[in-house]
Amino acid sequence: MMKLTRAYVTLWLFTWFAELGFLQAVTLEVREGNATCIKTELTALLSITYNTSSNSTSVQVPLPNTTTVDAGSSSCGAVGSIPSLVATFGSGHTLGLSFSTNGSFYSVDTVMLQYNLSDSSIFPDANSSAVVTVVSSSVGIWAAINTTYRCASAISVVVGGPVVTFSDMRLEAYMPGNDLSPAETECAADQPSTPTTTTAHTPVTPAPTPPGTPERGTYSIDNSNGTVCLLAQMGLQLNFSYVSQSQNKTVQEIFNLTPNLTSSSGSCEVNRATLVLSQDGTTSLNLTFTLNATTNKYHLNGINMLANWSDMAAPFLASNTSLDYLRTTLGRSYMCNAEQTLAVVSSFSLNTFRLQVQPFGVTTNQFATGRKRSHAGYQTI
Repeated sequence: MMKLTRAYVTLWLFTWFAELGFLQAVTLEVREGNATCIKTELTALLSITYNTSSNSTSVQVPLPNTTTVDAGSSSCGAVGSIPSLVATFGSGHTLGLSFSTNGSFYSVDTVMLQYNLSDSSIFPDANSSAVVTVVSSSVGIWAAINTTYRCASAISVVVGGPVVTFSDMRLEAYMPGNDLSPAETECAADQPSTPTTTTAHTPVTPAPTPPGTPERGTYSIDNSNGTVCLLAQMGLQLNFSYVSQSQNKTVQEIFNLTPNLTSSSGSCEVNRATLVLSQDGTTSLNLTFTLNATTNKYHLNGINMLANWSDMAAPFLASNTSLDYLRTTLGRSYMCNAEQTLAVVSSFSLNTFRLQVQPFGVTTNQFATGRKRSHAGYQTI
């Protein structure tokens, strides 16, 4: 709750700073030889709380237009390195973005913030001179490959304690040329909600016919030493609405993922695991699980979905990294044989069938004993 409150306050402060003209547009790019691989144009506001000798206080730090790319720390993703943009500003402060791709879509994997408390111009009376580094792995910035991610709206990312708020953002990684691609993936916050109105002369579009129960797929992720670290068996059904180019209106779609047409990728870390499912290069679903090391419980906290179909007026993007689904204890798998509906955003929900998943503590390449949830349900946050 504290994180949500801080993010809300930061968004309000961001609007206030923007109206007063304190925010400055910054252009940053990572180059390898004569080629540009990552480029962004954005404004950003950093909200940081620190301790003084008598209390704690918060400062709002606009990213200055004197910010530069640290070429030595940034990378285009050569062998053994992760594509990343690392920008430096002021007296020892750093903002970094790292990226990954499944070949059809790319995403910001992490946001890293490093701030120097000995900089008295930003942190007056700080009771420490430490350099603090914090990282967030729940970002929600996705785009189709060879398109520019565009988001005019303010979006806040909680990075440990601080909050980083981006706005007027245009961004592309894995670039095919030296300038941002003219084709764009619009962020969910910029997409207008389309109210449904009916009159006596306007036919109501019928709900789509469900395609039936989806086939159950088996997916696994290996860690660096080649052993399985994440196991999942489930049928998945995407229920979402988008603007149809041919019909010139918002339509509802219910779409089953087909296991033999779906490729899987992902990663396993100590407290975070990700499963990315991609079908036909046009639809991608990202499931992120987090482990609380104190309680030894894990849950599904992030669902991101991106579709770029030929009939879509614009690519469909939905993201929520504040979810609390499929919660169970470390050393056990989560099971639910009945249909579950996981609400993500107003325009997208994910239906699961015959689900068993274990993103942590997998041994001998097999599921541990499962915590069963056998009745059908509609989960909300």
